[in-house]
Amino acid sequence: MSSIVRRARSSSSLPSFLAWRALGFRTICSGGLGFAPPASAGIKILESFKEEFEVGSRVVTLETGKIARFANGSVVLGMDETKVLSTVTCAKSDSPRDFLPLTVDYQEKMFAQGLIPNTYMRREGAPKERELLCGRLIDRPIRPLFPSGFYHEVQIMANVLSSDGKQDPDILAANAASVALMLSDVPWGGPIGVIRLGRIGGKIVVNPTIDELNSSDLHLIYACTRDKTMMIDVQAREITEKDLAAALRLAHPEAVKYIDPQIRLAAKAGKRKKEYKLSMLSEKLLEKVTDLAATRIESVFTDPSRGKFERGEALEDIGKDVEKVFEEEGDQESLSILPKAVDTVRKKIVRSRMISDGFRVDGRHLDEVRPIYCESHYLPALHGSALFSRGDTQVLCAITLGAPGDAQSLDSLVGPPKKRFMLHYTFPPFCTDEVGKKLGLNRREVGHGTLAEKALLAVMPPEEDFPYAVRINSEVMSSDGSTSMATVCGGSMALMDAGIPLRAHVAGVSVGLVTDVDPLSGEIKDYRIVTDILGLEDHLGDMDFKIAGTRNGVTASQLDIKPAGIPLDIVCESLENARKARLQILDHMEREINSPRGQDGTNSLRLATLKYTNDSLRSLIGPMGVLKRKIEEETGARLSIDDGTLTIVAKNQDVMDKAQEKVDYIIGREIVVGGVYKGTVTSIKEYGAFVEFNGGQQGLLHMSELSHEPVSKVSDVLHIGKYITMMCIDTDVRGNIKLSLKALLPKPASCPEKSPVLKEAVSKETSSFGETVASLPSVVEPLQKSKLAVPAVVIRTAVECDEAEKSSPMDKNTKPKRATTLKTEKEEQALNSTATEKTLDNCGEIPTQEEKLKCTSLENNNTASKGKKHSRKEKQAEKEAGDSPSISARKLKIGTEMAAKVHQVRTHGLVLDLGGGIRGMYKFEGDEETEFEIGDTMQVKCTSFSSKGIPVMALVDEDDV
Repeated sequence: MSSIVRRARSSSSLPSFLAWRALGFRTICSGGLGFAPPASAGIKILESFKEEFEVGSRVVTLETGKIARFANGSVVLGMDETKVLSTVTCAKSDSPRDFLPLTVDYQEKMFAQGLIPNTYMRREGAPKERELLCGRLIDRPIRPLFPSGFYHEVQIMANVLSSDGKQDPDILAANAASVALMLSDVPWGGPIGVIRLGRIGGKIVVNPTIDELNSSDLHLIYACTRDKTMMIDVQAREITEKDLAAALRLAHPEAVKYIDPQIRLAAKAGKRKKEYKLSMLSEKLLEKVTDLAATRIESVFTDPSRGKFERGEALEDIGKDVEKVFEEEGDQESLSILPKAVDTVRKKIVRSRMISDGFRVDGRHLDEVRPIYCESHYLPALHGSALFSRGDTQVLCAITLGAPGDAQSLDSLVGPPKKRFMLHYTFPPFCTDEVGKKLGLNRREVGHGTLAEKALLAVMPPEEDFPYAVRINSEVMSSDGSTSMATVCGGSMALMDAGIPLRAHVAGVSVGLVTDVDPLSGEIKDYRIVTDILGLEDHLGDMDFKIAGTRNGVTASQLDIKPAGIPLDIVCESLENARKARLQILDHMEREINSPRGQDGTNSLRLATLKYTNDSLRSLIGPMGVLKRKIEEETGARLSIDDGTLTIVAKNQDVMDKAQEKVDYIIGREIVVGGVYKGTVTSIKEYGAFVEFNGGQQGLLHMSELSHEPVSKVSDVLHIGKYITMMCIDTDVRGNIKLSLKALLPKPASCPEKSPVLKEAVSKETSSFGETVASLPSVVEPLQKSKLAVPAVVIRTAVECDEAEKSSPMDKNTKPKRATTLKTEKEEQALNSTATEKTLDNCGEIPTQEEKLKCTSLENNNTASKGKKHSRKEKQAEKEAGDSPSISARKLKIGTEMAAKVHQVRTHGLVLDLGGGIRGMYKFEGDEETEFEIGDTMQVKCTSFSSKGIPVMALVDEDDV
């Protein structure tokens, strides 16, 4: 024991950093050494606060305190399986400025639906158009509620955490931003509620799903405080002003349901509002600026002869004179906010004059629309174009039509995957005589373009009737207010100019508001609604209410305000003012162009939709799309491929022909009777020529189809390798194709009319599988040389014809035999008989078709008289066969039952006479006795066809008959 004590004392004299426990070791009872277990981590408790409530039969949850705890304010808002995180941060110090630097960023990441981005880096990149639009949707209703003079930088970020694809997260993000501001210490005059409404079958639906919105004729987003309207965004299918006003009044109480839960949550978990420094204008400064500049400012605004830039230069001179006075006095503090003070005085003068006198800065009445100029077909070389001017605001719209594959891909969590109608709005610096840079997507440009796109989308034809992708480029040439509504007007005329069958013209106008507010109570004492506002009136007024539609109703609308809310009654009253102005604008547009313009063919777009197998389309695309790009580069056409469909878009017919020719060379296209094709002659026979066309297919060009005039030799007209244009005049179930040259040649005046029999001979036959089809000319072997009796008509391919010629012991001096096929027009029968043609001296060198028939009949009689005489029994059998009811080749198909006579008895089977000159064969099975005699009648049915087209028959049991 003493040794242990001494050992412990000696060890205690070591430095502390060499002690066992300092090195992580410990002593155990057995005297060995081991590592000390780490101290276990405690359990952290995250205190969270939650509110649940119901809106439109859906449960909404608000939760704060669990995630994003360092943010000034954060909340997770959920509806069903869709959850959105919204955070608010505010800069600690403010820089000298005279505006609120509010930034709203909305972001959708693909993890919210369990997907990996389909980008090269496999991560999200720059904000998409939808994200910019959702950011604007959040910004518009919350910006007016910040206190005047609050110029600290504020950033709101909304991130979609999960999405079920049923609810659009944009409305949830807007409400979540309001909750986050309520929870933060940032001064703000909220809360607000944002709601979405639809109308299906005349009934209003609250919080409709994405699928329900597809069948809705109204898509309304409404934001408000408890008693005032903050923001409106509408997309509709020509809804009347009365119905729209009713929908707004129904939306207000539904949106208010979001307000009380926010107040309760802020009371439990919200921060105390911080005292921020506000940049306010002193009354003393305003009085001094009013004394120095009010009279001169009023004189500028009462002179209607001044234009936009003349007024601007005069006001700028007044501001410089006031600034000199303050510089002489050395008041540096006032100089920093002097521009804001001059602008405030200018605003008071303009607003008071409009309320008291009812006149505006350009001399118009409050409900008067500026002069309008319309011109369609401004750029004839384009697919469609229009120039629209209203006052000093001017917009040029150009239409570009494309293939369905040119549609824009929308990589978003909800909504359609593609968009075939696009409107791109551009606001260049020169339209306001300024110097600036163009840097990527601009939120204002995206917002204005989307509003005009919604307005025009309601009158576009459905995709089934008009499959083109359509792009409108709206180029603002000059701006003095309401360029987005000018885009609607110009875009509608340009669409008509492009020949697009719009249901009606669409026009748009912007309505403003000027109010006189009691400074103590904040109530509106008086107001004036202003129609077709100028840029200055937009800046100095309280409201910018853009409304677009047809004569029948509203198609799109957007409300933006500057004060902390506007009564809903004033908003609904503005709808009627906008309707009257819209009808005036539509009158001017319809006088310029009131129906889709007919295309002259020079610059009109051509579109062809062709069906192919996916394997064929793969061969057209080629490795890495090389062949497809080559065709597009060589022809100038655009090729779009989608699941068995090839769409070719060309700027004119010549480009279309070149593109189709190259496509046909690679994969061909579906053979259609009556279609015109181009091909190369590959081989020449005595009876015609075989032509390769349509991506390797072969067709027969019979010598009777070479010209309207008789042709003695095929080689007189064609030669191998000749490139010709011909028409398909017939096909059959076996894939044989009959071509014609003379169908494309003008008929000579001396050519007699053909009889109906000859016309029917080249008509298309629709035959079922297994029929003996006689639509194509073919070589027939003589009956006496065949081992089995064959039908009167045998269809062969070019390869079989070549083999027959090589194997046939034909004399070189003997001309080849050719089948003559005829078909009556009234009776739906195939050819009943054919005979070989021989050269007869009394028929002339170049016989006509009728003479050829007579010669054939004469030849058959001579052959019968010179040939071997038949026995009396055979003649009697032939007579009986002639008297028996005949069956046509068209009606003979698999499963057909009939009575047949034994024509010949062979070792392995029978040759049967089926009537109508058609022979069939019956094969003995096993040890079946050959008790048949020529002339016996038997009941048979067709079971198949041989490779040469001979019907194969089988006996029918007597019990089954």
